[in-house]
Amino acid sequence: MNILITAGGTSERIDDVRAITNHSTGALGQALAHAWLADPTCHIDYVTTKTAKQPEDNARITRHIIEGTDDLAHTLHRLLLTKTFDAVIHSMAVSDFTPAASFSESAFFHALNQALPDFGHQVSPALIEQVLATHDPEAGKISSDTDHLFVVLEKTPKVIQIIKQLQPGTLLVGFKLLTDVSKETLFEVAQSSLRKSQADYVLANDLQQIDGTQHIGYLLNQSGEVGQGKTKAELAALIVTTLQQDLQHIQPSK
Repeated sequence: MNILITAGGTSERIDDVRAITNHSTGALGQALAHAWLADPTCHIDYVTTKTAKQPEDNARITRHIIEGTDDLAHTLHRLLLTKTFDAVIHSMAVSDFTPAASFSESAFFHALNQALPDFGHQVSPALIEQVLATHDPEAGKISSDTDHLFVVLEKTPKVIQIIKQLQPGTLLVGFKLLTDVSKETLFEVAQSSLRKSQADYVLANDLQQIDGTQHIGYLLNQSGEVGQGKTKAELAALIVTTLQQDLQHIQPSK
């Protein structure tokens, strides 16, 4: 049985020494790996980051260390095109935005003043594009001798949406995290995400219900709630048990 797990949080490069990341620790992915390893037929490809919590070394785990969203997308493409997976559990917290350009204060205002006359001194999307074009991605480290650092972020592609495109037959579990919403809203948003990504299941959780050892989450499919857990270990067991039951009715990968 071949399982693909993503875990941790991406890190999006600003310059050679700075990056934007998130608070994901990878602890749930770690718990998922431990739960799967209880099945001696299971082999895991584990896509994660250097800073995430890691499962213990095991001959049945192959690690793939990534950094940013582009790195993640390339790694998933390579794995999904070269290996067949019975299930993919995409628990990694992927950044919604990545730096498109970054400037010191003086560099930003210089680029803006150079571009403004061409646009009648009116700010517009085209003007911003011209300013961004002056950014040098090979500049290295931006000097700290500036009062303000200007960073322009652009939306990242939804990496989860490539999984079913490349392997329609795999069982896919996505994750949706919101904060301080009603259970009804959480379920509505999670199931919308499930449909867009063509996932079989989605783990819906609210940041307000994650604290210390507590991690309340709900496993959903298109029909509604499948089960819930109150800790990462319970959620991992719920996901693994649910997928194992489904896989009993599917011919395993060769």
